[in-house]
Amino acid sequence: MTDRLAIAMAQLNPTVGDIAGNVEKLLAARRQAQVDGAALVVAPELFVSGYPPEDLVLKGAFLAAVRQGVDTLAKATADGGAGLVVGAPWRDDASALAYNAVLLLDGGEIVTARYKYDLPNYGVFDEKRVFAAGPPPGPVNFRGVRLGLCICEDIWEPDVCETLEESGAEILVVPNGSPYEHDKPDQRLNRVVARVTETGLPLMYVNQVGGQDELVFDGASFVLNRDRALAAQAPAFEEATIVTQWRRGADGQWDCDRMAVEAAPEGHASMYQAMTLGLRDYVGKNGFPGVVLGLSGGVDSALSAVVAVDALGPERVHCLMMPSPFTSRESLEDAADCARLLGVRLDDVSIGPAMGVFDDMLQGAFGEPASGVTKENIQSRIRGLTLMAVSNATGAMLLTTGNKSEMSVGYATIYGDMCGGYSVLKDIYKTDVFALCHWRNAQRAPGALGPAGTVMPERVITKPPSAELREDQKDEDSLPPYDELDRILRGLIEEDLGVAELAARGHDPATLNRIWRLLEMAEYKRRQAPPGVKISHRAFGRDRRYPITNAFRGEG
Repeated sequence: MTDRLAIAMAQLNPTVGDIAGNVEKLLAARRQAQVDGAALVVAPELFVSGYPPEDLVLKGAFLAAVRQGVDTLAKATADGGAGLVVGAPWRDDASALAYNAVLLLDGGEIVTARYKYDLPNYGVFDEKRVFAAGPPPGPVNFRGVRLGLCICEDIWEPDVCETLEESGAEILVVPNGSPYEHDKPDQRLNRVVARVTETGLPLMYVNQVGGQDELVFDGASFVLNRDRALAAQAPAFEEATIVTQWRRGADGQWDCDRMAVEAAPEGHASMYQAMTLGLRDYVGKNGFPGVVLGLSGGVDSALSAVVAVDALGPERVHCLMMPSPFTSRESLEDAADCARLLGVRLDDVSIGPAMGVFDDMLQGAFGEPASGVTKENIQSRIRGLTLMAVSNATGAMLLTTGNKSEMSVGYATIYGDMCGGYSVLKDIYKTDVFALCHWRNAQRAPGALGPAGTVMPERVITKPPSAELREDQKDEDSLPPYDELDRILRGLIEEDLGVAELAARGHDPATLNRIWRLLEMAEYKRRQAPPGVKISHRAFGRDRRYPITNAFRGEG
């Protein structure tokens, strides 16, 4: 009976559909882990396919390619080195059903497979759509050690871990594809503490890292010993292969040797790193050479530009200032100062001539020049057209700059400032935009490619927000102050509260009714918005599915 085992947590960044690339990435991690003495390497959930593969699982050719990738990994273990625990979508030969599986590979063979029991079907998860649920799993034997393999959601309730403990598992090993949310690390730790307490078994939690469409996976893999002490912790938001050393004690039970633990970022630091990683991977994995965005002199575009520079480097970020007759001198100066601090290219393209042409074009239709909201939206659409022209000419992806507060109440123009391929602020409320700007001016995130020190002028953050589409326009002309607006929106969106419940918290009922109406009426715009980084537990999109045609307004 062995009493020592070295297990590597392979916290890796796969690309959905790049099966050959994912396989090679894991083989490279295995080679390094073997140098460091690992006998077993554990990869994240559905790593071979990339996570989440969504409806790719419904394609037989895709599942066949995944099986070929797993066969390649299994053959690599014929060298007598480290075994592999790897996740993959797997068509069972006996049932012909597709499962979310974790496979043990060793000695050149697929030793066994275990299937996910608890398929999540809420928020961003639709696993019941493409996978069959497996039976409660039993432990697997790896070189004399009985491992309890359970997959991600299987540890959020006690049933699977309890079954594994009762059937003789000695170490719980959990491959995960757990997306980032701003409060997720505490939730994960609380669940793992509960499972360790209930079973009396140590647990290894191996999470994916990287961006996939709107999701960001933050990694932060860890080991919790039987005494619920943190024995190992991988860094957040970056790839890492960490070899952990396990010993069987005199009581016959296993624990992991304590390692130096790297504290995960919290609060605005973690939000900023999620935004940066999400943009970097969206641009990189989709093959864009860089991004282009409008730099208006306002706080949203400034923060978007800073995130882009930190994610991609200044040479891959192209900014345009597109002044109109309503653009203030301060905005021109602030945009130029921000570009200078970041070291990015800034082109000045006035939209005044185009506004005049549109007035002439529409004279016959209106009998007079466009005015009011029509004139404001024309300006936004001219800017969107200009930015899309640059995007088409250069291949750079257009980055939109709107925030969650604006998108909530419909303060965005379809085919105007909503033009673009991705939004880093899509799930960031305006009050958090201000806080993130202050945070980034004070410090630089690990791995950031932008400069240290101040990256945006203080006036950009402190001046009253304005779209500058008419004379002396301010956001608060038609909206409550953002600290009040965001409290209302968090109640309506994150907590699903109604007007009466929010009025009991001290908000004005008339204001609440107006914001509720704006929120629900803007759903048609949000359906046409580009994807963006998910930060909260209730991002627009699959987290919050409201009908466009909806007469319920919930007046209190």
